[in-house]
Amino acid sequence: MKYIIALTIICLTSFSIYSQNITVKVIDSKTGNPVQFASIKTGKYSGVISNEEGYFTIRTEDEKLESLAISCLGYQNKTINIQKIRDLDFIINLEQAINQLDEVYISNKAPNADSIITKVKSKLAINYSNNLNKYTIFRRATNYIDFKNLEFEIEKASHVKKKNLESANDNLKALSKKIRESNMVQFEDFNGEFYALNKDSSKIVVNKATQLLDSKNDFSIEQIQEKSQNIILKYLDTTKTYKLKSGLFKIEDSLSLKDENSEEENKKEYEVTLLNEETRSFLNRSQFYKNSFLNSLLSFDLYEYTCKDLAYNNNELTHVINFKPKKSKAIYTGQLFISDDTYAITRVDYKYYKNRHGTKVNLKLILGVKYIENLSKGKLIFEKDSSNIYHPKYLKHTTGSYFYVNRDLKFIENSRARNKVSFSFKIEGDNRNKVELLFTANNKLGLQSFEAIKQKKKAPYQQLSRFEKSIWKNEETLEPSKEMKTFNKQN
Repeated sequence: MKYIIALTIICLTSFSIYSQNITVKVIDSKTGNPVQFASIKTGKYSGVISNEEGYFTIRTEDEKLESLAISCLGYQNKTINIQKIRDLDFIINLEQAINQLDEVYISNKAPNADSIITKVKSKLAINYSNNLNKYTIFRRATNYIDFKNLEFEIEKASHVKKKNLESANDNLKALSKKIRESNMVQFEDFNGEFYALNKDSSKIVVNKATQLLDSKNDFSIEQIQEKSQNIILKYLDTTKTYKLKSGLFKIEDSLSLKDENSEEENKKEYEVTLLNEETRSFLNRSQFYKNSFLNSLLSFDLYEYTCKDLAYNNNELTHVINFKPKKSKAIYTGQLFISDDTYAITRVDYKYYKNRHGTKVNLKLILGVKYIENLSKGKLIFEKDSSNIYHPKYLKHTTGSYFYVNRDLKFIENSRARNKVSFSFKIEGDNRNKVELLFTANNKLGLQSFEAIKQKKKAPYQQLSRFEKSIWKNEETLEPSKEMKTFNKQN
């Protein structure tokens, strides 16, 4: 009976014939494995992609939408009727295209990787346009943090009663335990229009935004310090204010017990200027200009290239070129996927090469701080428009870092007595951030149209404690992962 009820609920909420949305899984016809990042076109230049688990969701209320066109690197294109998808239990099989490659090159002469890269560079201005573009976007950021070590301790507090001191230290231990045991992950989504004048100037209009997190387990280093400070302040004279010193540095002139539920702090709003800058910086990773990320990957001085394979992408023969550092200042390795017809880069996969890393700061002995960016990997996928110009379709970038902070703090009472409390805390852990940007439409933009766009200062967002699919049911978005769908504040 329970099985029948559960099955009925699933059918009614996710896969009903009468639903305006359908969720579909794309799989490899031979292996049954999910096909990641397949392009699903709902119009000539609109649509979504499958996520890392092979799923996508589309709206079906549009009467003109009768079929979907699906393409993916290494697979044969497929066009399928919407009703047929329902008949196939919402699973689409893609056939591999590798069996066609033997017929491509008759001669024994293999293509030269350096000559292919040279042709790519010569056609950048023809294949790409970075200026005056309007994009309809959906952005998702997923943030993780794992605290491996948390130590709090009040070392000296001569004017504080022993009972209060013990209570404060007990509360600090409880805070440390709670943080280490918490599942600290949050998801931030928004959609809107992004207007790019050039690589340095853009505007953004946010239509809808959500944030999925357990607000009680939302910890950053600054928040942890604030929470631990407030625990200590509760056991001091709350009628007085304090200044806080860390080594030689005075941090706060008038520190007092803070109201964690203040109205100002609880406003659910994003700074639109910051969202605009972050989105533009992210988009710039997919553009070609002097000193850009992609341009650096095409440098013969920095990287060496080898032809690995041939594949088909949207019925186009595609060169698969491996790249790796030639010099120590080059830090990435990966693959470039290049159209044999246009010599446009249609996809880039990249990650740090071996033990190379990004920013590294080691001031443990001087300031008690260490930081190293030890993870950077991503994927850039491009799609051709009606003018044969390639635009980004999907961008993903994941960064990770190790951090260590060991601070000795001193609370100094703002009074003649100048009573002092010495407090230390040590924090060590790893964080990870994944940003995904889906482009569901693009249009050329005029200068006057760009200047007419009014960018707001704030964008409200809806804070959620569990995943709610209905919020984005009428939008073209990235299909959430299983981790996101099952998230709730009790996890």
